[in-house]
Amino acid sequence: MAGNNLSPRQKMINLMYLIFIAMLALNMSKEVLSAFGLMNEKLTESNEAATTRNAAFVASLDQKAIDQKAKYEPLKDKAHQIDVLATDFNNYLEELKSKMKATVDDPTDYEIMDKGDYLDENFFKGDKLKPGGEEFMNHMATFRDGVAKILADEKGMESVVKDVQKKFNTDDLKRGAGTVNWLMHHYKGFPLVASLTKMTQLQADIKTTESEVLSNMLQGTLSSEVSMTNYTTLLETTKSAYFNGETFDGQIVLGRKDATTKPNRVELTLDGRPLTEDQYTIEDGKVKLNVGTGNPGEHKIEGKLIFAQDGEDVEVVVDQSFATVPKPNAATISADKMNVVYRGVKNPMTISFAGVSDNNVSARAQGLSRVRGSNYVMDVTTVKGREVKINVTGKLPDGSSVNDNATFRIKDLPKPTGTIRGEDGAIKMQRNSLEISTIGAKFDDFDFELPLRVTGFKFKVPGQPTINVSGSKLDSRAKSALRKAKRGSGVQIFDIQAKASGVSVILKKVSPVFIELTN
Repeated sequence: MAGNNLSPRQKMINLMYLIFIAMLALNMSKEVLSAFGLMNEKLTESNEAATTRNAAFVASLDQKAIDQKAKYEPLKDKAHQIDVLATDFNNYLEELKSKMKATVDDPTDYEIMDKGDYLDENFFKGDKLKPGGEEFMNHMATFRDGVAKILADEKGMESVVKDVQKKFNTDDLKRGAGTVNWLMHHYKGFPLVASLTKMTQLQADIKTTESEVLSNMLQGTLSSEVSMTNYTTLLETTKSAYFNGETFDGQIVLGRKDATTKPNRVELTLDGRPLTEDQYTIEDGKVKLNVGTGNPGEHKIEGKLIFAQDGEDVEVVVDQSFATVPKPNAATISADKMNVVYRGVKNPMTISFAGVSDNNVSARAQGLSRVRGSNYVMDVTTVKGREVKINVTGKLPDGSSVNDNATFRIKDLPKPTGTIRGEDGAIKMQRNSLEISTIGAKFDDFDFELPLRVTGFKFKVPGQPTINVSGSKLDSRAKSALRKAKRGSGVQIFDIQAKASGVSVILKKVSPVFIELTN
């Protein structure tokens, strides 16, 4: 088309092609400018939403730091430092964009923003940066290095630090065989709308960085909380004690331990009595009780732990129990063949089932009656035969029952022994002492306290007729016969009649007493 031998008509056609191509290029340039403007609008809308989300997150973090200071206070401090850096840089860019848009009549007409005079005049002087350009670069470095420094020792933030250093890197860039300043490469000679869009994208990067920092911090906290090293095993049971032969229905569950998770208030009772502050301590996120175990039996711990969450109280209900058993302080020693009860007396007995309260224990046998609790009395006076069986039933908490029994031999009361002055058997005594002494009777080595009262006896002096005496002392006839006895004579007291209070059976014959007179 450029040859000299072209016809005039061909030359005209070529010229028309050049004009057409120029028109196409002009229209495409306007479309590109509009595209930059529309992209800037979308980024601006996204930035506004990100600003709202970040502000809400920081506010929530402030509240959590109030609710759980130990856990969230360090996180809150770093988040606020980064928020200050982000806000300062974002405000600087917003102010700069306002000055740039003030150079055009209609900032919404992107097709007229095809010049880059404002930044070229304020940022650059030849191949050097003006103070305005230096300020821009300083803001970039302040935000980049500030975030990296704050997160330097924060575990799990390595990727965030690398991303910030990459996005906000201002090192010189290669161009051909040499290098060019970062700011010149991105902003010198570009249309105004393109520079506005780039700055809006920088604002988006700032807000994205802040969001990533906050979300990664929270994710790191949650990961630490749910780490299996922070868990322990707990045993859940339907009751605090089990009987042999039962099925153990315990469940092993995971419980998280966290020293920073502490209740704001503790309201607990032990068997209905409120616990005071000196009866518990909060250690490593646990409420450690310091109370006495109390009397044997089951004890209930009830109440609630109150935590602050989002400015409101959240209650965790406590409903637990523990059992206290008597401390062993005596061995159980029993003699075979010694289960014995006696006729004619109230035999005291203790009947119980280990682990079962007295009100859930019942005992049955002929002559058996309950006095109180586990105390019983058995009267076998009217029981025929030589044995009696006691059947015992205990009702368990689950509604089932246990049974046991014991057989006791029935014995009569032992034979009483006659006494004089409390002495029994063959006794030496002066005559005048015998006259005033009291005749008595007793049970030797018997476990029951059964005082015997003598109501009469027979008195025999050698060579004299036997005298029947009423009461427990010698009467006048017995004393008269005694005066006739010789020194060294043996006097007998026999057929002693004795009674015991409360005994409903006839006592066996009382053994006699023999007295040798010493004068």
